[in-house]
Amino acid sequence: MKEFDYIINGGGCAGLSLAYELNIHSELSNKTLAIIENRDEYKRDKTWSFWRVSSHNFEDCVKKNWTNFTINIPHYTKHIECKSTPYQTIDSGLFYKKIINNLEQNKNIHFFKDIKEIKTENSFIFNSVCNVSENKESLWQHFSGIEIETKKEIFDDEIFNLMDFDCDQKDSVHFFYTLPYSKTKALIETTWISDLNDPTLKDYDNQLKDYIENNLKIKNYKINYKETGAIPLFHPKYIKKLNQIEIGTAGGMTRLSTGYTFLNIQDQSKYIRQNINKIREIELFSINKKYQFLDNIFLKVLKKNPKKMPKIFYKMFNCPSNTVINFLSNKSKILEDFSIIMKMPKWMFLKQLF
Repeated sequence: MKEFDYIINGGGCAGLSLAYELNIHSELSNKTLAIIENRDEYKRDKTWSFWRVSSHNFEDCVKKNWTNFTINIPHYTKHIECKSTPYQTIDSGLFYKKIINNLEQNKNIHFFKDIKEIKTENSFIFNSVCNVSENKESLWQHFSGIEIETKKEIFDDEIFNLMDFDCDQKDSVHFFYTLPYSKTKALIETTWISDLNDPTLKDYDNQLKDYIENNLKIKNYKINYKETGAIPLFHPKYIKKLNQIEIGTAGGMTRLSTGYTFLNIQDQSKYIRQNINKIREIELFSINKKYQFLDNIFLKVLKKNPKKMPKIFYKMFNCPSNTVINFLSNKSKILEDFSIIMKMPKWMFLKQLF
């Protein structure tokens, strides 16, 4: 069996982002890399969206930018601008194609379906495979979305809806999310933040059908694409190893209060590339501990007060849009953090400190 200098276990967003970052900066010109991924082919299977608060390698994979969005609860809608930090959505099909085409040009990079096919004893391993089960005591952000196409021009593609809480909550936190790619195409998702004890929350097809037909008043449409997923709103446990570090969600790159991961993965990949020659000695890249602390409190409040969360999310956006976006994207300063905290119901949050 062959040996490699580096192994990336898991060729999804985190694994491929790291491989691409290393390759375009010539860190693999005289080093070998094995990527372990069991899928038979790469095709569109995800939608990654975020506010562009920092640069990344995949502007040419962006399907759409928006500089306006809404958030709404029953009877109230807030219109918000985000011109300085546009909201972007990445087409995973374009992302995969770009990276695979790039990696295939380097003869030092090889793909395998099983890590047992290669030697690992002397390699440094970057692991993106999460070891999480459906822990029913923990919270998850679980969702399903469909891209629909209409014959008539229905959507305003200059503005997206971040959260529509005007829907059945079922003692959890539930909202719909609409990304209009054009006047005739949009991705519509039903999203829940809950534990996994109630199977009726996963009745996604009926939820989407009802929302599209009764809330959006769209009767005639076709479905072009569907995606379903679940993001753990807790950090997976892992055992520290001398020759391995965790990346992506497995390495704590998911912001627990939002589920946002993509830009954190890009920041982590850049950090690893910059320190690749001393990878065994460096400190692990992590999201600032203040966000870990604040998110932990936020999720405790959410779990105990799900019915109050739509108004809490809504009130958060009473702050200037840049303040909220910076906070949700791990880029906020202390005064911005303070202004967000001041919008929250104080006693409800203070109780979770004890």
